[in-house]
Amino acid sequence: MLPGQMEIDLPKSFLDRTGTLLSRYYRGFRKSFSLQLLVVPGLVYFIIFHYVPMYGVLIAFKNFKFSKGVLGSEWVGLYQFELFLSHPNFAQLVLNTLLLSVYALIWGFLPPIIFALFLHEPMPRAYRKTIQTVSYLPHFISTVAVVGILFVVLSPQGGIVNLIYVSLTGREPIYFIAQAQYFRALYVISEIWQHLGFSAIIYLAALSAIDTSLYESASMDGATRTQQMLRISIPGILPTIIILLILSIGRLMNVSLEKVLLMQLPATYEVSDVLGTYVYRLGLTEMRYSYAAAVGFFNSLINVILIIVANTLAKRMTDYSLW
Repeated sequence: MLPGQMEIDLPKSFLDRTGTLLSRYYRGFRKSFSLQLLVVPGLVYFIIFHYVPMYGVLIAFKNFKFSKGVLGSEWVGLYQFELFLSHPNFAQLVLNTLLLSVYALIWGFLPPIIFALFLHEPMPRAYRKTIQTVSYLPHFISTVAVVGILFVVLSPQGGIVNLIYVSLTGREPIYFIAQAQYFRALYVISEIWQHLGFSAIIYLAALSAIDTSLYESASMDGATRTQQMLRISIPGILPTIIILLILSIGRLMNVSLEKVLLMQLPATYEVSDVLGTYVYRLGLTEMRYSYAAAVGFFNSLINVILIIVANTLAKRMTDYSLW
């Protein structure tokens, strides 16, 4: 031992416990090695497409020039953020983004749960499979096709909605897609229709994990199907509901950019111009990459704050949380 160094004498019991834990972990890892390999593609995906691109966040604090590169560009600190926060449309952009997301969360979070509870009820197998297949299909339709369906269905010239509206009221047809007051409702309704069935899969998986003996015991005690749902099914999937709610709150500032861009018309800019479309215009159209990166970074920062707050509240109120 060199002069000035202290010898650390670890207790033998600590070394034994550490060795036991490492040995147990190694045996478990070897036993499930094939399953561990299934995680590798997911890890590679997140590292390449989510962690490596974080290097580009630096341009939010610089006056980025292609000729100088990321590291060679001039450092401007928080100038881009100050520019965005002082923008005349800052409050409107944030409000539009939040309103679209909050409406989609309020109206779109419960339907998959209710739908999953409905599918969990006893019914003929063929009937259940048919409903599931029909409900899953819209999720696999491209957003372009979904918006195209919206334009056709709501068209003032021959659209089925306007045909029904005119026949019932006798009034002139309405161009719903070009009316600002209908934009948010149409966005939320199309989101629910497109993702209802696919979002219910997670809840169905959670319901299938509930011990069936609980339902049998409740039935023998005279509990109705409604009582079984309220006392067994919903409490059984409550942890899943809370976790997905936290994740949804953490994505409040992330509106479906593709759908908003496709649905957006000049007449609806006042309600449809969100942070995503703003970044798209500045980053790709005007090529103000540093400013667009600052807006995107601000958006991500708000999402991080939201998910931390939601997780903390959920942990205090329900004992269920992400961490």
